[in-house]
Amino acid sequence: MTKTIAIIDDEEDLRLAIKKGLAREGYKVKDFSHADDLFKFAKSASPDLFILDIMLPDIDGLAICRRIRSTPKLSQIPIIFLSAKSEEIDKVLGLELGADDYMTKPFSLKELAARIKARLRKTEESGKIPAGRQNELMLNDESFEVFADGKKIPLTLTEFKILQLLYSKPEKVFSRDKILDHVWGEEKEVFDRTIDVHIKNLREKIGKYGKNIKNVRSIGYRYEK
Repeated sequence: MTKTIAIIDDEEDLRLAIKKGLAREGYKVKDFSHADDLFKFAKSASPDLFILDIMLPDIDGLAICRRIRSTPKLSQIPIIFLSAKSEEIDKVLGLELGADDYMTKPFSLKELAARIKARLRKTEESGKIPAGRQNELMLNDESFEVFADGKKIPLTLTEFKILQLLYSKPEKVFSRDKILDHVWGEEKEVFDRTIDVHIKNLREKIGKYGKNIKNVRSIGYRYEK
């Protein structure tokens, strides 16, 4: 079955080049220069993957990513960011918002096609939950994906890393400092309160399993199975 790729970029020449290149790889490509047109298309026909430019005239790609991830019908569709920006902060922010990959312009069309192929393959594989494991919380450390009762749960990279740490050693209490080190490393501007906000969002997203994340007063958090 032919996969459909939706791309938004305000550079017409680049859009056409990507469209031609991906068409040669067997993909059907829908290209857009404005967010409204992209979402009108996605409302009636969900693509298999989004390619988003970060710098756009009407709304930036980060805002589009937020909207995709907050729309149930679209939330699990892979996203690849394109940007002329090379700063690490842009890449991190894009991944934090739920993007799956990031490429800095200029880039090779062959590399883009390879990344698309790899991402679509992971998406297909992630939908196959082993028999007998439908009724539990599962983490895939390779694809950074989480499943609750067989249903994929879209988490930000930060939320995944927090859950990954707590889930790795059930019943063990992890201090806030340990969680900070695991998720943010040397980024000293991050505060303890940030952890509480992410934990709150994480609990809501994983549904009934949220109650398993326990707060240990004045110390930190643990995951109770």
